[in-house]
Amino acid sequence: MTDQKFEMFQNRLLKNYKHRLKQAKRLNVTCWRLYDHDLPEFPICVEFYEDYIYIAEYNRRHSLTDEEHDLWFVETKRIISEMTGVPVDKMYLRVRKRMSHREGQYEKEEEAIASKIITVKENGFKFLVNLTDYLDTGLFLDHRVTRQMVQSEVKGKDFLNLFCYTSSFSVYAAAAGAKTVTSVDLSKTYLAWSEENFAINNLKNPAAYQFIHADVKQYLKTLLPNQYDLVVMDPPTFSNSKRMKDILDIQRDHVELINDMLKAMRPGGIMYFSTNFTQFILDAENINSDQIKDITRATTPFDFEGRLKRWCYKIIK
Repeated sequence: MTDQKFEMFQNRLLKNYKHRLKQAKRLNVTCWRLYDHDLPEFPICVEFYEDYIYIAEYNRRHSLTDEEHDLWFVETKRIISEMTGVPVDKMYLRVRKRMSHREGQYEKEEEAIASKIITVKENGFKFLVNLTDYLDTGLFLDHRVTRQMVQSEVKGKDFLNLFCYTSSFSVYAAAAGAKTVTSVDLSKTYLAWSEENFAINNLKNPAAYQFIHADVKQYLKTLLPNQYDLVVMDPPTFSNSKRMKDILDIQRDHVELINDMLKAMRPGGIMYFSTNFTQFILDAENINSDQIKDITRATTPFDFEGRLKRWCYKIIK
C-alpha cells in the first residue's frame, strides 16, 4: 500500500469527520457512522459508539500477504486515531464475511478476545452494545430516524416488533407509552439482550411487555384479526436456520409476510417494513393495501446519506 493511498484515506476521513461530527453534535447523536468503504483500498466500516470505535472489515480478495495486511491495518488504525482522538486501544475490529443467510449472526465469533459490552445512549434511551462477539453490535444505526417515527406514533397503541433483534424499536415504543409491546425473534440470545435493554431503561411491566421466541413466518399464521395498531417488520434477506420450519427468502416471501400481518392489524394500522436486500423489488400489486409509501429517503440518517443499503416502506391498512 502506497503512501499516496493512505493520504487519500486520511483526506476522505477528514472530510467525513468534519461534516458528520458537526451534524452529530447538532442532533446530540453519540453513535454514528464515520466511514463505509468509500475507497476500494480501504474496505472497512467505521462507527462511533460514544468513546469507542467499531471497525468492520469487509472480507474480500486482495493481494496483500498476512504481514502486509497487518501493517496496512496498523497504519489505518493510526490514521483513524489521529483524526478522531480515539486511542487505538478503544477500537474494536470484526471481519464482516459475505453470508447467504443470517444464521451466523446468532453465533458468537470464534476468537480469543475478551468481550467488550458497553452502554450507549440514543435520544435519551440506553442500549447495550457488544463490540466484540457478534457480526453486528446490537444497535442498527441506520434506523435511528425510523425509531423516532415509531416513538411519535405509538402512544396508547398495541405495538408489534417482528424480527426484533435486540428490541431497540420496542424500547422506544414502551417508553413512548404504547399500550402493549410485543417483540418476536428466533434467537433466544437476542431476546435476552432485548430484556436487558428494557431493564436498563427501567421499563418493567410484564403484563404489557412480551418477548416471544418464535419463527416469525409461522408465528404470523397464529395471530387473530384486529390485534395491532403499529408494527415494525425488519426481516433478514435470507435464513435457513435449523430452528425454522421453512426457509425465509425475503424477495419471495415478503408479500405473504406483509399480507399475513395486515390481517392481524386494525383498520388504519401502520406497518413499517424494511429490508437490507439491495436488489429488493416490492410487489405492491399483490399486497393488500392501497396505501404504500417508500420512506427510504425520509428515514435515512445524516451519516448514511448516499450510502444506505436498505429499503423502508410505510404500509397502512
